[in-house]
Amino acid sequence: KARCAEPGGDISTCQFSSTDLSYIQQGERALQRALSILQHPPSWQAEPVLDAGAAVSSAVLPGLGRVFRVEAVLAAPLGWLHRQLFEELEQMPRWNPTLSRVEVLQRPGEDTLVTHEVTSASPVGRRDFVSVRHRRRTQAAVYLVGTATRLERLPAQEGCIRAETRLSCIALQPLAGDPGCTRVTWLLSVDLKGWIPSAVTDRVLPRCQADFIGHLRRHLSATARC
Repeated sequence: KARCAEPGGDISTCQFSSTDLSYIQQGERALQRALSILQHPPSWQAEPVLDAGAAVSSAVLPGLGRVFRVEAVLAAPLGWLHRQLFEELEQMPRWNPTLSRVEVLQRPGEDTLVTHEVTSASPVGRRDFVSVRHRRRTQAAVYLVGTATRLERLPAQEGCIRAETRLSCIALQPLAGDPGCTRVTWLLSVDLKGWIPSAVTDRVLPRCQADFIGHLRRHLSATARC
């Protein structure tokens, strides 16, 4: 049994193991770091990407290295995007071909997951990630954050390099005047590990973010036709 903070800031007694509580705290720390970046933005530099529907920029931040930010408006309500990106996370490889598998390993709390993601083959090779994912829902937005964690019972997968997400945060906000559309802001800092020059990483990551938005748009279109 551990004492934990309720969303309103009150402290209540919750049935969490020390391990579960540590995951929740990791997620909350990642959230606070992301909120600090969103609320006090650095000087972003535009990144050249071949996707007019997504604006990508980057900045170098202490403790994170280069952070990439993608901004886009999607013709989907916030609730639909929230389900695709958190509640139905394991279904993501069905519409995102850059992933071969996503598995929820543990559910430490209602708003926290421990996940294992394996990428598909790519020019920089296959990677796998073990992450804590955490969400915060407010009246103004939904924040979905992720950060690398360790799980002793899950060593690196054969044929994969274990990469680490320093910070990921997807902020979903209803578009003012049009609740059927959502403004998406995604912050991402990743260490791909392996022998990859930083110049290559700095080209690959913004391209991956723009591609992800494209896959999400196509999934939206396919769902709307059904």
